[in-house]
Amino acid sequence: MPGFLLHVGASVLCAHGGQAQATMPNPRVTVSGQSTVTQPPPWTIAGCAMPPPPSGNGPCVTAQWLTASLRVLSNGQPLLLLDSQSLCAPTATPLLVVATQTRVTAT
Repeated sequence: MPGFLLHVGASVLCAHGGQAQATMPNPRVTVSGQSTVTQPPPWTIAGCAMPPPPSGNGPCVTAQWLTASLRVLSNGQPLLLLDSQSLCAPTATPLLVVATQTRVTAT
């Protein structure tokens, strides 16, 4: 299913409100003047409100993307899409893409 490409300026949050950031932007492909991001590198999370043990199993520290584009690659790696799925560590919750560009799509 096609989706909009994610870029480094996209607003991405963990399920508890922490801000997620790409650790390795992909400057070879840009959308809306900003670098896109590929699937393999992890993302870092800052400001997660999930309490640490014993109250909870947080806060979210990193996230790994599980799905990405099937047909569009950059440097041999799939690009992330608006509907890509992810998993945060150590909480095992997903990242939520709040806003990204809405001009370029991929499948």
